[in-house]
Amino acid sequence: MALELESSAFANGDTMPIRYTADGADHSPPLIWSGAPKGTKTFALIMDDPDAPVGTWDHWVLFNLPLDTQTLHEALFNREKLPNGAVQGLNSWGKVGYNGPSPPKGSSHRYFIRLYALDTSLELASQATKQDVLQAMKGHILAESQLMVHYSRP
Repeated sequence: MALELESSAFANGDTMPIRYTADGADHSPPLIWSGAPKGTKTFALIMDDPDAPVGTWDHWVLFNLPLDTQTLHEALFNREKLPNGAVQGLNSWGKVGYNGPSPPKGSSHRYFIRLYALDTSLELASQATKQDVLQAMKGHILAESQLMVHYSRP
């Protein structure tokens, strides 16, 4: 069974519902996954926008999600440590946690939400960036899954 990432709020390739964007409530979306391969110790999750005018823009960096975690509920608090021990890193705004899509008006952007199954916990500070997480994951990724959604400002 392959690692699969889903959301109850949208399907792969859909338009991101406004409540998960800066134009709405800016809540993090609900996510669920299954199919972690044998040897998985933790998960990491990254959401970014490769279509941003200034280069790829990071919306959410989350790591050290415990193996027994298979869901993220809507509207997680933007704090460094979550109750389950997971750590939220810095997004491109320099803030901890989730900040939703807010592309320039008139352009549609793609948002990739990637989940990684890792064979280790990442020894990183809570202020870690996406680049820090990607570097620390090298050689430890057992599986990867992703969702892609679109959003353009109304």
